[in-house]
Amino acid sequence: MFELISYFNLINHSLNQLFQPNPYLCRQTANCMSEKILVIGANGQIGTELVSALRGIHGANAVIASDISSPNYAVRKNSGPYEIVNVLDKDNLHHIFDKHRPTQVYLLAAILSAVGEQKPKMAWDLNMTGLLHVLDFSVEFKISKVFWPSSIAVFGPHSPQYDTPQYCVMDPNTVYGFSKLAGERWCEYYFTKYGLDVRSLRYPGLIGWRANPGGGTTDYAVHIFHQALKTGKYESFLSAGTALPMMYMDDAIRATITLMDAPADTVSIRSAYNLAGVSFTPTELAGEIKKHIPAFEITYADSDPRQAIADSWPKSIDDSDAQKDWDWQLEYDLPKMVEDMLTNLKNII
Repeated sequence: MFELISYFNLINHSLNQLFQPNPYLCRQTANCMSEKILVIGANGQIGTELVSALRGIHGANAVIASDISSPNYAVRKNSGPYEIVNVLDKDNLHHIFDKHRPTQVYLLAAILSAVGEQKPKMAWDLNMTGLLHVLDFSVEFKISKVFWPSSIAVFGPHSPQYDTPQYCVMDPNTVYGFSKLAGERWCEYYFTKYGLDVRSLRYPGLIGWRANPGGGTTDYAVHIFHQALKTGKYESFLSAGTALPMMYMDDAIRATITLMDAPADTVSIRSAYNLAGVSFTPTELAGEIKKHIPAFEITYADSDPRQAIADSWPKSIDDSDAQKDWDWQLEYDLPKMVEDMLTNLKNII
């Protein structure tokens, strides 16, 4: 009976979300209406929300969502075009470019940090070969703008850990990290050699309620909310004092669209911009959750391979270049993020 009630609650919440006003209202300008945007990796944590935002701006038919499998519910309910795409299948990908002739491409398909350590060669192949296919076809089809996400994983144990600057020692020690670092160099190379307008952000850990995380080291900061509401307790796979930069998904989507909307002559960095978010530890996050769920308890695992990855990453990030170049400003601090996560998740858990 409980499962049946939960199911109907989920359906009711999903229908309510379907008819909520989109936070990214459609700007029906001539330029807006002329865009055709291909999003590769639309079923993922970022892609799910980005597709919705872009369709709110440009219209549903202007945004072609795509992934290696059928669309998830959140993408499907936005009722725009969808394609099955494998970025490693060059012929299939070329056909999609030729069929839709997009003006912009967002490449989000990737294997993330924790999963990448379990499948290192697969992670390298998908993250690198997929990017090169998209860059080559973007040159061939004269794509006006390309977005590709980088990550704070490009930094390593010898990078400055606090207020990590845009330019510093970068010695990542994970497959995910050095695939992202290599990808940054390729993006800048294609901009310099071919004039391809590639733009990128070094995302911190991303936290959102609309889609599940995809196997990253910062996933605890999403799982903890689900467990707090389901069971009132959570075992963190990261230690109590592990500080990492995090960002609420609403801010991440807004940063992505703001960067892509910026005039080309204001984009001074063609590798990837630092993006800071807000830094906190599992203990600090749990303390904020306890303000809403006083009985909540957190414990910590004795050992987890993700801890070593987290220890090699920055504790805080300097994103002053993004602030200077395209007026980036964070909206969600820790208290505001926690309140919004719990408010939304309690209706679907």
